[in-house]
Amino acid sequence: MTVKFIAGPPPARQKNVKHALIVELLKAHPNQWAEIQQKETSARASSAAQAIRSAQLASYAPAGSFQAIARTVVENNVPRFVVLARYVGRPDRAA
Repeated sequence: MTVKFIAGPPPARQKNVKHALIVELLKAHPNQWAEIQQKETSARASSAAQAIRSAQLASYAPAGSFQAIARTVVENNVPRFVVLARYVGRPDRAA
């Protein structure tokens, strides 16, 4: 049997690594829109955008730090349902 001792348990609400990487990139380019996801339906894209705006995904906290929108983009007569986001700064700090 192997026992591994650690400093303490991980946080209860751990950040999603994929989203943490997206957040890093968005923060490196504040106020610049980026296409960050493609979803299967427009409803899923809208839901993802709402989750980002409201910081339901811990990586995007605090709420209001990121703007996000869902759009249907048609290329070669094929629709894609995308999520666009940008970092606008912490809402609790004056610009």
